[in-house]
Amino acid sequence: MDFEKFSSDKYFGLIAKSALHFIESHDYQKIVTILFECYKRGGTVFTMGCGGSASTATHFAADLAKTTMVGGKFGFKAISLVDNIPLVSAWINDKGWSSIFAGQLEQWITKDDVLVGFSVHGGTKQGDEAGPWSQNLVAAMKLAKERKAKIIGFCGFDGGAMKELADAAIIVPIHSEPYGTPAIEAMHIVLHHPIIYDLKERIKGLNGRKKTA
Repeated sequence: MDFEKFSSDKYFGLIAKSALHFIESHDYQKIVTILFECYKRGGTVFTMGCGGSASTATHFAADLAKTTMVGGKFGFKAISLVDNIPLVSAWINDKGWSSIFAGQLEQWITKDDVLVGFSVHGGTKQGDEAGPWSQNLVAAMKLAKERKAKIIGFCGFDGGAMKELADAAIIVPIHSEPYGTPAIEAMHIVLHHPIIYDLKERIKGLNGRKKTA
């Protein structure tokens, strides 16, 4: 793949254009609603991603658990599937990388839960030495669908498998390198923060899910 020369001006322009694209996004609102419904029924949000998207998965789970907290009410139950380094490294060593997320979910995920995946390409037939990209995310999404859990996807390019499997997917409208990977990963962070604060506002107005002493 031949990349054009990188330009920071074009990069910032793509970020600004992409942000404007989501101002009245139906998919954005649907994601907030899916997460809010999960909160109300006491379900768990599981997050996953590889590479830079792994750090976004961790960040999102942390913000769900902490930043959405409202005094006197329960917080979100949120778990990032990338965070337990001893488990992740042992799993890869013994069982391989392809089942790292589905394997962890097998014991936990139910119809009350939500699986959130972050991926630049969304799981595609393209790839490199390791084979097609992000098939471990695809395997986890297939398991979640079998268990009737809701699936949320954050991706870019054409959305890949995530677009087909997710109940709601945000697809950052960038399709070229060298901007695709950095701009899509950056936009996922741009998008995740308002989702967190929109959820917090909804929780403030909710009568249920209060703590009892």
